[in-house]
Amino acid sequence: MPAAADVLITSDTGGMIGDYVTRWQRVRQSGERVVIDGTCLSACTIVVGMIPRDRLCATRNAALGFHAAWLPDAAGRRVTSPVATRALWGLYPGSVRRWIAQRGGLTPNMLMMRGRDLAGVVQPCEGAARRVASAPRRAGPPQTRSYRRATRAIATPAVAEAAMAR
Repeated sequence: MPAAADVLITSDTGGMIGDYVTRWQRVRQSGERVVIDGTCLSACTIVVGMIPRDRLCATRNAALGFHAAWLPDAAGRRVTSPVATRALWGLYPGSVRRWIAQRGGLTPNMLMMRGRDLAGVVQPCEGAARRVASAPRRAGPPQTRSYRRATRAIATPAVAEAAMAR
């Protein structure tokens, strides 16, 4: 059966904001469709602001996890970055910003969006997209990022606090 999604997110813990901006810009420009069928945390969540709504859907397994951006200090501890958090905030659509604001805003603690709240932001997957998202996964160790198609290498963007933050 042909795939209904070009990018399948099953367990993505996030990373540097700049890397995700680059990744989702490429996906948006390519016309690929995205199915969220698991956790999409941290910087991964900017997918909701960068991929057109008609090319993004979420299954019942989907969950988005939001938190403030951070940078490591000299000792390697996580320190919230106000500049990067504002940049992250600006990448979310208004409906996501309202949802986050109603729960206290972006803080170091993870806010999880699922179920009805998520369905209000990302359309539920229908038909073929649901078949792809619910297809059996191959056996083996859990994948941090699982994509139907291999992603291209992502160059680190220009050094900037917002791009380097997580």
